[in-house]
Amino acid sequence: MDNKGLGETAEFCSYHPLVNITYFALVAGITMFSISPYFLAVTMVLSWSYAFVLKGTKSLRNNVLITLSMLLIMVIINMFFNNNGETVLFYINTNRITAESIAYGIASAVMLIAVVVWFSCFNVIITADKLIYLFGKVAPVLGLTLSMIFRFIPLLKTRFAEITLGQKCMKRSHAEGNLIRRARQLLKEVSILIAWSLEASIESADSMEARGYGLKGRTSFHLFKLTQRDIAMLILMGVSAAPVIYGAYQGVTNMYFYPKLVFPALDMTTVFALICYTILATSPMIIDIAGEYKWKQLDLNM
Repeated sequence: MDNKGLGETAEFCSYHPLVNITYFALVAGITMFSISPYFLAVTMVLSWSYAFVLKGTKSLRNNVLITLSMLLIMVIINMFFNNNGETVLFYINTNRITAESIAYGIASAVMLIAVVVWFSCFNVIITADKLIYLFGKVAPVLGLTLSMIFRFIPLLKTRFAEITLGQKCMKRSHAEGNLIRRARQLLKEVSILIAWSLEASIESADSMEARGYGLKGRTSFHLFKLTQRDIAMLILMGVSAAPVIYGAYQGVTNMYFYPKLVFPALDMTTVFALICYTILATSPMIIDIAGEYKWKQLDLNM
């Protein structure tokens, strides 16, 4: 594994789409319903670790600024618009700033960031053909929409880079000149990007309609087959996720912030749920690292 990460060559990506989407549904779903600091710390570390395995250090460096900005914005918004809590730190005019509102803002931001990171990993593992395979028969419009959404951001980035390069060749860079000239050039490039994207969307819709996408009885080609390896992975995920879901139902993933901070007890039930969630979240990482090590050993032997 190099600094670019494994990407779509990861071993877990070769598993059945049902296994892939079940994994992300479990880890992201549990994260959404966890506000306990213990679970937030574990899911934050594990989500970033898996993102590092899949996307490498370069992508993580680009996302650090975004996550820190998201954390700061959510803490500030909650601090000024939520005045609940009995521990008053200071006043800004007549606005109470409480320790509980700051703590809740931090916890909410960490939960949101962890979910976003999990979905960034989802975007690597779940490709467009997997989404169409999963939803193509049950909900073809939903499958097509999801596949387009998850490829939209990288596609826009690629197109914008092409537009910027073309404008530079014509001596029209948005990074040069005074502020007004740079703003006008940037708006021009964004306008080109929007027009290009809309035109491509119309062409894609017409092409898929001409090919009969979504018609009753239409079949699609795929190479996905549920094997014993996939079934074993589904069983492992089910066994490890069941105690966590039951613990969440019992409230071990919850925490009281108002009117005062009440940290959850770190008892045996909570520890067991944390261990099970760690097994669930780290299983693809272990599979990917073991698969990469196996390929390197085969390469050395050859």
